[in-house]
Amino acid sequence: MYESGVLANLLLVIYWFALVATMAASVTLSVLAWRTPKPAFVYAATGTLAASLLLAAVPTSGTGFALQALVAILSIGIAVAGGGPAAALALRLASRGIAEGEHGGIIQNGGEVLRGGTAVGLLERVAIAGVILAGFPEGIAVIVAIKGVGRFTELDAAPTRERFIIGTFVSLIWAAAAIGIALMARD
Repeated sequence: MYESGVLANLLLVIYWFALVATMAASVTLSVLAWRTPKPAFVYAATGTLAASLLLAAVPTSGTGFALQALVAILSIGIAVAGGGPAAALALRLASRGIAEGEHGGIIQNGGEVLRGGTAVGLLERVAIAGVILAGFPEGIAVIVAIKGVGRFTELDAAPTRERFIIGTFVSLIWAAAAIGIALMARD
């Protein structure tokens, strides 16, 4: 009887170690992808995000507040840091041949539009993480609406609209997946 309890506890420790390690790897790879924009870092961050999601889907019990807080903090880190490089890669793949401006926007009609996407994306992913963790997923609609209204005057051309939609969806999906880890890992 005693040995089965020890084994169960050991497996639980290994499980939580594996989950935290894959999440820490995803945060690290996301930061590397941000600082050194190479597709390999984005793909590796995506793989560790997927591994973390799979691990978090395993039902467990008996986790303490500190461990759940650590997982939530790592989830927020993955959501915020990883969404930018993932969106940038998706936009590069989808926008071949479109000239990029000095501030990350695109050149259209002699001017740069959709500037400041990095700052907007960071705020968007923080807000998405917050509303999902708070149990208010309906808040995502509010966030997307505010973002759309804020960019409305820049969305008059098809390439700009497509870029806006692609970037928003990739950012939103990444953030939701990352926060899904924290939700699934809860007791």
